[in-house]
Amino acid sequence: MKEKFKICVSGSAVDNCPDGAFKAAYDCGYQIAKQGAILLTGATIGIPEWSTRGAKKGGGMSIGLSPASTKREHMNTYRLPTTNMDLIIYTGFDYSGRNLLLTRSADAVIEICGRVGTLNEFTIAFEDKKPIGILENTGGISGEIRHILEVSKRGHKDVFFDTDPARLVAKLLKVLKQKDREIKKHHTPQTKISLE
Repeated sequence: MKEKFKICVSGSAVDNCPDGAFKAAYDCGYQIAKQGAILLTGATIGIPEWSTRGAKKGGGMSIGLSPASTKREHMNTYRLPTTNMDLIIYTGFDYSGRNLLLTRSADAVIEICGRVGTLNEFTIAFEDKKPIGILENTGGISGEIRHILEVSKRGHKDVFFDTDPARLVAKLLKVLKQKDREIKKHHTPQTKISLE
């Protein structure tokens, strides 16, 4: 079975986004599923939850990484959803620790709207040199990323901007497939060991 790429959707867990941002998150989740990848989220409400709805509609797989250490804590303390996810991993590392694990677990990250947590996930992905998609016109921190890149003077290789979820997902998958081919080209297979 061929390994699927994992794309994280990162964004606001509160309704601080302009009209259309939740629909855009839904469309991103749907496109991730339809284009053959797995959706990763922080298992929260808002943008992440809407992307899980889209992934389910697209017949895809959705994995959530929770800041909580147990399902009970996830639901009762953090008051987070459990629907539309095929698997929830309870990290027990609160939000900042969860952000690191979530971003490191993903092959690529899409930023939609967002606040400080979304910026945190962006900087982790950027430092890890992961492909990043910025869904434009969704407000929040995603609308500031061009400026952040400009003032930080670190370039913007593998950071893609688009207003269309289908195109954005396709751009990320194209880069991931290219990187995968490069890895396989330089990979030396291990010697097979017989169990007889």
